[in-house]
Amino acid sequence: MTRILGIDPGSQRTGIGVIDVDAAGRCTFVHAQALVLLEAADFPARLGLLCEGLDALLDAWRPQEVAIETVFMDKNATSALKLGHARGAALATVVRRGLPVHEYPPRVIKQSLVGRGAAEKAQVQHMVRLLLDLQGERLQADAADALAVALTHAHMSATAKRAGASVAALRRR
Repeated sequence: MTRILGIDPGSQRTGIGVIDVDAAGRCTFVHAQALVLLEAADFPARLGLLCEGLDALLDAWRPQEVAIETVFMDKNATSALKLGHARGAALATVVRRGLPVHEYPPRVIKQSLVGRGAAEKAQVQHMVRLLLDLQGERLQADAADALAVALTHAHMSATAKRAGASVAALRRR
């Protein structure tokens, strides 16, 4: 059994999703939440809350691997920079623990779950519920996105294993 932590970084809310994957590739829901960072006095304090919250979740759920969404360029450069800072804080927190980190662009995540790189958020969330058998569950949007990142890594890892390649090699193709 492999436990994967998925992270959807954000400067206001960071999505966290934890799944277990068995040897056959079946994924099971473990935990999901959003770390709400808006209570902080300023932006640096938000990053501190993110690191503290992530540290606590790493202690509580003990993942063996981490998957994180990469930064996408939006029209607003300031938002992209803040997102990059939040992503960096999350990366530094998990790397300090010696955990392997796998990065996935939004288009790859959407392609992996829905079959289209330009899928709508609602389609991705629907597939997360379906794949993890959470039909009756209400998932916070950022938490659902983090579960999507974790599921993408689970699927990419299974494909890499079948192909006798590394996940990184598959992403380069």
